[in-house]
Amino acid sequence: MSFTNSSLMGFLLLLSFSLIVSLSSGADTITANQSISGDQTISSKDENFELGFFKAGNSSNYYIGIWYKKVTTRTIAWVANRETPVSDRFTSELKIIEGNLVLLNESKSPIWSTGLNSSSSSSSSSSNSNSVIAVLLDDGNFVLRNGSNSTEPIWQSFDFPANTWLPGARISYNNITGRKQLLTSWKSMEDPAEGLFSLELDPIEKQYLIKWNRTTQYWTSGPWNGRIFSGVPEMRSNYIYNFSYVSNINESYFTYSLYNPSIISRFVMDVSGQIRQLSWLNATQQWNLFWSQPRTQCEVYDFCGAFGSCRQSGLPFCNCLTGFNPRSQSDWDLSDFSGGCVRKTVVQCGRTSEKYGFLEISSSIARKPPNSTSLPLSSSSECKNTCLNSCSCNAYSYENNACSIWNGELLDLTENSNEVMIYVKVASKDLPSNKKNNAVIIGGVVGSIVVVVFILGLVLFLIYRRKMKNPGKTSVEGSLISFVYRDLQTATKNFSEKLGGGGFGSVFKGTLSADNSDVAVKKLESVSQGEKQFRTEVSTIGTIQHVNLVRLRGFCSEGSYKLLVYDYMPNGSLDAHLFKDEKCLNWKTRFQIALGIARGLVYLHEKCRDCIIHCDIKPENILLDNDLCPKVADFGLAKLVGRDFSRVLTTMRGTRGYLAPEWLSGVAITMKADVYSYGMMVFELVSGVRNSEHSRKFFPMHAANVLIGGHDDVLGLLDPKLNGEANVEEVMKLCKVACWCIQDDEESRPAMSQVEQILEGVLDVNMPPMPRSLQLFVDNEGNDVVFYTESSSSQTSQAQSNPSSGVSQAKSDSSS
Repeated sequence: MSFTNSSLMGFLLLLSFSLIVSLSSGADTITANQSISGDQTISSKDENFELGFFKAGNSSNYYIGIWYKKVTTRTIAWVANRETPVSDRFTSELKIIEGNLVLLNESKSPIWSTGLNSSSSSSSSSSNSNSVIAVLLDDGNFVLRNGSNSTEPIWQSFDFPANTWLPGARISYNNITGRKQLLTSWKSMEDPAEGLFSLELDPIEKQYLIKWNRTTQYWTSGPWNGRIFSGVPEMRSNYIYNFSYVSNINESYFTYSLYNPSIISRFVMDVSGQIRQLSWLNATQQWNLFWSQPRTQCEVYDFCGAFGSCRQSGLPFCNCLTGFNPRSQSDWDLSDFSGGCVRKTVVQCGRTSEKYGFLEISSSIARKPPNSTSLPLSSSSECKNTCLNSCSCNAYSYENNACSIWNGELLDLTENSNEVMIYVKVASKDLPSNKKNNAVIIGGVVGSIVVVVFILGLVLFLIYRRKMKNPGKTSVEGSLISFVYRDLQTATKNFSEKLGGGGFGSVFKGTLSADNSDVAVKKLESVSQGEKQFRTEVSTIGTIQHVNLVRLRGFCSEGSYKLLVYDYMPNGSLDAHLFKDEKCLNWKTRFQIALGIARGLVYLHEKCRDCIIHCDIKPENILLDNDLCPKVADFGLAKLVGRDFSRVLTTMRGTRGYLAPEWLSGVAITMKADVYSYGMMVFELVSGVRNSEHSRKFFPMHAANVLIGGHDDVLGLLDPKLNGEANVEEVMKLCKVACWCIQDDEESRPAMSQVEQILEGVLDVNMPPMPRSLQLFVDNEGNDVVFYTESSSSQTSQAQSNPSSGVSQAKSDSSS
């Protein structure tokens, strides 16, 4: 066969075109004569999601999955072949065969398919089979359709979720077959196979359950009441989601959508055993954790496995008991602790008692481990001997004149909680006391270098004497003091009197020996700055002085120890006075507290050399001095610790219930985030109850409705402990200010200087528009709430047309 130049060129062009068609399907579609292999992918119409082969972490296995295309960190939303990976993505392929999506491995053997029969897929004929197409939709759903004109899927990935629940998808229960649609965790960060933790629907109570190994329940959302889950009260203020519940003869399910579709958000059944709600922030290019349940890691059932102990105060969460090692170190390195721990030395049954003893641990048994037996024994020694002489006994405890022994594995141990003493059988040579004996041998070797140690000790002694010329402190900028850690340890009696704690760390009361003054010492956590940077930033904060800001007296920076020393506030924090019956503040004091906090924030936002955004305004961070004057605490700590201040519960700044909507939208945070938090806190100053804890109404919504309706019921908004004793105009003023502060659009919120002027009487405030977040709530009967009526529209028209003009010059302002 011979070719002319023109025919050869035509043949090459045709060959190139056919190669392109075989290598790449349409933008979002796989047809019957196309396949995906190697690095080929398809993308949804608006490129929200992408589908193709991927591998997790450093694993050599490949899977077919769907991930977010607009998210810079590869984040998998769905996996097809969770249990059956392939090793070579170039010789494996995903294609449509006889009306089914089928994944063929390197040997061209099918290892995963959609599993449709001929009747369900309508593919009884060859022509019908060839008309089936697979389409990746913009909501992340991967569907099979019988022809391009068909809208109803014959199969969809939303019916078979992996670990991620996307907006628009369902978590359902089939009322006819009893089939549960589960959200299951990955086995580890590098293995998407089904893990031990799953989320499922309980259709009887209309609630969600998290279970371990599909059997043991350890968390529930509480029943759905038409608005929220009773066990998740913070849903009242988390308005970005619209949840709905559907139940009919065929199925029951929950689904949700986003009020703002531009937000990228997801629910994940995490490898940690927690259900987590995350949103992507474009500003920081990272996923931010907004909410998780159970709240603490150690509440997850069997998280650390057999003979593993969970601790909430640091990382890693799990440690093996003394005398035990991880069953699989490689799994532990991937945060998969499910394999638990095994003995370093196997306890030999029948040996004499000298060969093994008991390890004493102080722990909390969150749930009684399996295989426990209660014995009617009269003493601890009897209980001990019973376990000692039993080959199957692994541990015992004797509490309240009752003996319990564990013949099986010991689970759910939490360090240093409730001081329950448990005694675990361990080989004698692995007991700490025997290890100390071994140290004597090492001591002989150490003795050979005693001269070097002596010289080193002499040098350290001379350095110490030099420091003691000005014991315990060294002056830095201005009056800020650098403290020695040991002196703060002494001042706080080894940090024994805890005043409180939060994401930044714990606070302890102390007394300085130099002047016998009381101080509050905060031990910071997760501070990564070096010595010089930390001192520089602390010095900057130390120069900030205002009557409504807590005064920083000094700091300590020694190695990993980072502490701040503040003036001690004898009346504690505002939350103790608002939310506890025995400490009721009168109305005049509450109004002055609102004004004082506003003044403190004005100073931080507008009068400091550098604008400081507090990022965590809430009653716990407002302290009260002897005269109940409010002092804003923890300002500037964002500069020291950064926004990712908590590595345990959340990577998001702030506190649920006080977070401005922009935390979730990915925009840069401004001082208006503090304004929002201030508004939410002002509502609590009025009601005396946390916004999230009102049993019948979400208080901000209720207050806004009362204001729109007129003046008559304003005093009904007050904390019942005040018995209606308050200035009506001041109550209205505070509630209007609060409504203005929590506007959804940060540009529509006032500056704190405007708030200060309103509370001082320099400016008047009109009723601002109802925040959209409040419009999403329903009344107690489950009906939609109507906020704006003909009679109320005129009251709000001015502020609606121009929210920023919600204030006017007061008549008493003579300066005009």
